[in-house]
Amino acid sequence: MERRSFFTGALAVGAGAYTPPVTRWLAVPADPQAEHQGTQRVGRQDLDELWAAADDARRWDQKYGGGTWKSSSVVACLYQRAVPLLHGTYSDAVGRQLFAVTAELARIAGWSALDMGHHDVAQRHFIQALRMARAGRNMDIGCHVLTTAALQTILRGHPNEAVDMAQGAYERARHQVAPRVLAFAKLVEARAHARLGDARAAGTALAASEHLLEQADVAPGDEPAWIGYYTPDRMAADAVEIHRDLGSPDAALRWNSRAAAMPPSDFTRSVGLRMTVLATTHLQKGALDQALDHGQRAISVLSRVQSARANDYVSDVVRAMVPWRRDPRVQELSRRARAPHPTLSED
Repeated sequence: MERRSFFTGALAVGAGAYTPPVTRWLAVPADPQAEHQGTQRVGRQDLDELWAAADDARRWDQKYGGGTWKSSSVVACLYQRAVPLLHGTYSDAVGRQLFAVTAELARIAGWSALDMGHHDVAQRHFIQALRMARAGRNMDIGCHVLTTAALQTILRGHPNEAVDMAQGAYERARHQVAPRVLAFAKLVEARAHARLGDARAAGTALAASEHLLEQADVAPGDEPAWIGYYTPDRMAADAVEIHRDLGSPDAALRWNSRAAAMPPSDFTRSVGLRMTVLATTHLQKGALDQALDHGQRAISVLSRVQSARANDYVSDVVRAMVPWRRDPRVQELSRRARAPHPTLSED
């Protein structure tokens, strides 16, 4: 019964809130049985509808951020469609898929909440997702959920705890999940080490991520479709931020030369965030003209996104330009950064 119950109460915010559920998943990442006898019979069509909803929500989040009507719809799908099905009748095979897709919906809901700065809600969804992945005996999703939670922990200012979470996800799943899933765990570990200023550990984790990606590209095997976003170009783009955080702008710009341009129409938020990171990287070299160019372009791109995280990245650019605050171009960028963005409609 416990695995079919979603809690909705308050949850303490902070890395410590993850300790019990993460410990349980690391100890026993898979339940023995998923079958259940209930009322409504659950079948393949139900599962297909839920996976389609998850795919649609991921694409929308990449384009427009976590603060749009679509984000509310994935939460509605989770609680109004997926959760009631958990109480239905299904075989072990169907049940494992049902718990897995419910875990993915909860992870996406958590990511949308994180993107809007609602970290208590995000934690609740990530903990739910980890429990559902365990019930579905899906190590790929469980590893990915824990890695995503580690990324949230970095953004909340707890990189030490994030290192432990990312390493735990990798070590527990390393012999059982797709190389691309493991590669993302190593990337997040590298990001956490970079926030701690540990260049050697960050470099080791990043190299491991690159090696795993090479394995995945040579022999993709039976990897889940939802991890397809993590490509060598995505790794290179994140490596720019890793080296920026390490105070190594030359290395950051070398990595940027390896990252192909992503279409803003499909990856609006990612493109805008990358531009803000490049702006702050150029500022580390004292290159104000290049920083202003990237900063202005970032503001233009991110004006189409509803994302508190994107706003934070833009604010980082404004703060980094304080030494040049008397420059009229910097004042103009700061003015544009403070201007309210239009709200995205369903259209």
